[in-house]
Amino acid sequence: MKSKYVLILICSFLIFSCEIPENTFKPGEVWLDNNGVHINAHGGGILFFNDTYYWFGEHKTEGEAGNKANVGVHCYSSKDLYNWKDEGVALSVSNDSSSLIVKGCIVERPKVIYNTKNKQFVMWFHHELKGKGYDAAMTGVALSDKITGPYNYVKSMNPNKSQWPLNYPDSLKSLSPNLDGFKRWSEEWNKEMINGAILKRDFERGQMARDMTLFVDDDGKAYHIHSSEENTTLHIAELTDDYLDFTGKYTRVLINKSNEAPAIFKKGEKYFMITSGLSGWKPNAARSAVADHPLGPWKELGNPCRGTEEEVTKTFYSQSTFVLPVQGKQDTYIFMADRWTPENAIDGRYIWLPIEFENNKPIIKWQDEWKM
Repeated sequence: MKSKYVLILICSFLIFSCEIPENTFKPGEVWLDNNGVHINAHGGGILFFNDTYYWFGEHKTEGEAGNKANVGVHCYSSKDLYNWKDEGVALSVSNDSSSLIVKGCIVERPKVIYNTKNKQFVMWFHHELKGKGYDAAMTGVALSDKITGPYNYVKSMNPNKSQWPLNYPDSLKSLSPNLDGFKRWSEEWNKEMINGAILKRDFERGQMARDMTLFVDDDGKAYHIHSSEENTTLHIAELTDDYLDFTGKYTRVLINKSNEAPAIFKKGEKYFMITSGLSGWKPNAARSAVADHPLGPWKELGNPCRGTEEEVTKTFYSQSTFVLPVQGKQDTYIFMADRWTPENAIDGRYIWLPIEFENNKPIIKWQDEWKM
């Protein structure tokens, strides 16, 4: 009888707890939606539209197999950023084996932007073909007339086929790429990579596009930022007016510096970017950079994290995915990151921390709990 009474008390407490709105961020803890379920929007980004925030991210499933796209892209909505309503699956993978986004492919880091001219919502994501590992290095695009979807898959591609970067010297265009016999990261190898060995290798088929994000500037011009050239160099590419394709105008950024997980934002007249190094699912030290234009040139600013050596060198055990400007709060930005758990993908946690500025550089410090 006593155990039954205790069980009733516990259940009552859990129900009561779920009804209490959140009013703080608790990085790394399980973050429940309106149904009491851990939010499933990994590697995500946020679009603010009609006084509401919409969070899009990878829908993970249990186990290591959950890192593949078994469901699609999930969407949540919020008025205050603390409490999130489940809006369902915005983009579903297909059961049709002839589709490029068939169940079991890879769909990562989805981002959604709104096209004011066409009144349409455009989603881009890193796309890898089923059973091909990370060899395809494509980017996919989907479209919807409704922000929560459903989004209709349009196409996937390797960007900027047969197009040279705006900042690529004419003197290098006629030289043949040559990495044969050079040890990776040797002086000779680095020189060839800086000179565009992979860029030229992929010139005819289109460039590689892995970890990616989107940025819409104040003039409505949209940019697609992605890891390219075997993840050694970032490409920042201008999108067409309908946001559904590339104009062919792009630049090589932080050349041969090995950056991924880009997140870009604007403060005043400056553009800032936070990225990570390359270590797979394992965390590493974050990087930051600044520019006067999205296409660059970009100047490195160093690691934005502050804390213990372990926290700084591992970005609080997380990896960047997006920087969110908070509406109605001037110069207020949230660093959004994922704490990956590849052995059980669905248990990935979210690390949201405020971005401060010191000497015109973005700074991120750990907080167990905080509020705007």
